[in-house]
Formats: sequence, C-alpha cells, structure tokens
Amino acid sequence: MNRTDIFDSTLRDGAQGEGISFSVSDKLKIFSVLDSFGIDYIEAGNPFSNPKDLEFFASVAKLCTHAKPVAFGSTARKGLKASEDENIAALIKAGTRYTAVFGKAWDLHVDCILGVSLQENLDMIQDSISYLRQKGKSVIFDAEHFFDGYKANPDYALSVLKTAEKAGAEVICLCDTNGGSFPEEIASAVKAVKKQISAKIGIHCHNDNGCAVAATMAAHRAGASHIQGTFIGIGERCGNANLSTIIANLQLKCGEKVVSGEQLSRLTDTARYIAEVANIKLSGTMPYVGSGAFSHKGGMHADGVAKNPITFEHIPPETVGNERNLLLSEVSGRAAILSAIKKFDGSLTKDSPETKRITARLKELEQHGFQFEAAAASFDMLVLRELGRFKPHFHIEYFKIISSRLETGVTEKASALIKINVGDRHEITADEGDGPVNAIDKALRKALEVFYPELKNMHLVDYKVRVIDAGSSTAAVTRVLIESTDGDDVWTTVGVSNDIINASVAALTDSLEYMLFKNKC
Repeated sequence: MNRTDIFDSTLRDGAQGEGISFSVSDKLKIFSVLDSFGIDYIEAGNPFSNPKDLEFFASVAKLCTHAKPVAFGSTARKGLKASEDENIAALIKAGTRYTAVFGKAWDLHVDCILGVSLQENLDMIQDSISYLRQKGKSVIFDAEHFFDGYKANPDYALSVLKTAEKAGAEVICLCDTNGGSFPEEIASAVKAVKKQISAKIGIHCHNDNGCAVAATMAAHRAGASHIQGTFIGIGERCGNANLSTIIANLQLKCGEKVVSGEQLSRLTDTARYIAEVANIKLSGTMPYVGSGAFSHKGGMHADGVAKNPITFEHIPPETVGNERNLLLSEVSGRAAILSAIKKFDGSLTKDSPETKRITARLKELEQHGFQFEAAAASFDMLVLRELGRFKPHFHIEYFKIISSRLETGVTEKASALIKINVGDRHEITADEGDGPVNAIDKALRKALEVFYPELKNMHLVDYKVRVIDAGSSTAAVTRVLIESTDGDDVWTTVGVSNDIINASVAALTDSLEYMLFKNKC
C-alpha cells in the first residue's frame, strides 16, 4: 500500500463552518502549527473567491518546513477555455506547486448546477487539469459528490475520474460532499475505483450522518491512501472528517507511521491551539484530544484505572499529549477521591478515616447542589478544610448591594459595599459594576488588595449560573461556577445557595482563597 498522505483543509473547508472566520494572521498561525505537527498537505484557501488568500499565499512559503501548501479552486467555467478563466488564473497566481481542483462527478449537478452536457463537463475537467499541468502545477482532483454520482450513474462518475487521471491529476479524491454515505457504501465504491484508476486515491468525507471518521477509515482499508479532513472536524454544515481522530487511529490502531511519536504527543495541544485561534470550544468528548477523553467518574472505573489503566483506557493518554482525569462527584469511589487528595497527604489510603470523611462530605454537599467535577479548586479547598490544613486569609463581615437601572432600561448598574476582616484589621470598601455580581467582585478585590497586592493579577474568565431546583420558584437553589486566572493558572470554584448573590460570593471567596493558598505553597 502507498504511504498515507494527510491533507488538512482547516483553512479552507474548515473556514466554511458556522461561526468560523480566520484573519490572515489566524491562517498563518494555524498553518505553522499544522506544518510543525507533520501534516503533508495544507489546503490554505481559494485565491479566486477570497482575495485575502492571495496575501496569505504570498507569506506562507516562508513558513514551510514539511507541509505542501495547496491552492483550491474549480474547473474552468462553461463556455471558457482554462487559459481564459479567472479562477484558473488565480490558482496560478497563488504560486503554490500544488493545486486542488474540484469538478462535478454527479450527473444531477452537471445538468442542474452547471447547465452543460455530460460531455462538456468532461471537457472542462480535461482542459482545466491539462492547462494547470502545462503551467507546472501538480493537481489533486476533487471529484465532488462522487458517491452520490456513483449511486445514480456509476458509468459517468467513473468516466469523470478517468478523464481527470488522463489529463494528469496525481491524486483522484473521492468526495462524499453531502456527508450522507455509510462506511460500507464508501468502501465498496473505493474498491471499484481502485480496479479502474491507477492514480493515488483520496477520500474526503463530511459528517452529516455522523459517519465521517468511520467512512474515512473504511475508505482507507479499501485502498485510499490520501486522506482529507480538518484537524478538529470543523467545516460546512456538520463538519468534515476529524483528522485528529483519524491520525491517531491510523498510527495507534492501524500501525501506520503518519507522524513521529513526538509529533503525535502534541496531538492534543495542536487541536486545542487550533480551537483557540478559531475561537471555538473544543468538545470535551472529542476522541483522543477532548478534556473528557480520559476522564473517569464512576467509582468502579476510577478504581480499575488506578489498578491497571488498560481496564478502562484504550491507549495511554500521554501518547497523544492528553492526561487522565478522575472526576469527583457523588458517584466517585474512594480511589478517585484518594487520587485527588494524595497531593496534600501522600500517607492516606482508601481506608483512612480522613478519606472516608472527605468522601462522605463530598456526597453530602453534592446532594445539596454542589458540583465538584467542574470545580476542582473548590474540592481542594474542601480537602484542606477537612484535613485541618486551611486557615482563612480573610473573613467577610457583611456586604450590601444597591442595584438600579438606567433610564434606557437596558443597562443595569449596581453598587456594592463590603467590610472584610484580616486578622485584627478590617477594611470597608465600595465599588460599582455592571450588575450586582460584578460590583461585589470589584469591591471585594479592592478591599483585599490592601492586604494582598498579588490579587491584582487575578481576574474572572467565566461565570456560569444554573438553577438546580426550579420547583421552588424564587427560592430555587442556584449553583454558580466561576473560572479565574492569574495569568499562569486557571481554576474553577463553585458556590450554592437559594440566593444567587450568596452563591456568587461563596464561589468568589473560594477562588480568592485558592489563589492566596497556592501562592504560599
């Protein structure tokens, strides 16, 4: 079998996903990290439909250490020779050695979308690829809607591929553009193509039926050795085949060396970096790279992993740069809780009285609405209190909030007055904020910074509220999760009360205490 090439379309197909918009700077950052990771081909944009891509292509050549940048476009339009077509001219102007050109492989599209005869479509494909080859370009031909076309008119769909190969395409990529084919359909079609096409066969799947990764793996087993997708699965509609999953599958399950072991250990960091640049939240359940990919919550699962990781983990998480996470909740066993508290007292065992007491306290608090699974910092504070190793850095004696609306009735302003005690000293401070929680946060920090100036480096990242017991109407129990950072670390704390302000103050207090404690460790 030919070596499997990985073709990433994050910067082109991925950019077509809902809510995704890359600047030239964003694209250069993502290109650089994909190149460093070891991606073979990076489809970086359509220079005809997106003029800013020409600016990108002018800069990208300086970044390449391994990857081959690819410009993307269509075959020449009907009624024009390739030498007269602006889209083809833009592909040449982009200056890349490799171009990806798509053409119609479904007779329905030829008739309804292009409005040309079946032979004219073949002529457009032949002319476009031949002209690009004359201009020194290596061509990857994307047979758009191939699988739908193959189901409807297999002879014509195959004639499209044969035309592209004869014109000089180095790779013939079969596209499940609508994302509706099942893996067994994909595999059957790839096997049929392999019997008639000598060029390298590629696969490009969308995820509309949830099978993009499975279909891609099926195509690979059937003989496709050029795999297209986006690194974290973003793309048109339901997204593209997820390359971070496919690469790990190929290397760890199929025994192929796609990237080096060191590069594979950066899989998680690479995926999370791309998500950050794309300004999206990476799904916690994403295979291999998600925050929950190696998380264990059930007591039996956590106990099993503690004894032997392979009992509930299909690979060691560090292989892909991820880490094991034993979640803390009312369904956690003592093994999971012990793992979390050993950093404070390594002498404890599952049967230690302290472990049992902390476990019982955790279950009691979660019964009242606390959630420590997403608030590890608050759990650390709970452990310290139960072990008798925590001494509060401050005490809130009282606070008062005055809230009002501006005349527009849109913006709510609030003022907060607070008195804190630090030892035998006290501080009374007031501040104003956008809403009562922001006001109390600012007032509390202002008061504490008199005693602990290092708190100036801390700020809130996220604030989440959930009503737990809606049946109690205005007296419903409210859970508040607050994510904070000091610029180096990020941590989350939780507060629960039937008063949203009290719940917020409890979470804020834990967050401030956590930073003060960790800074002294």
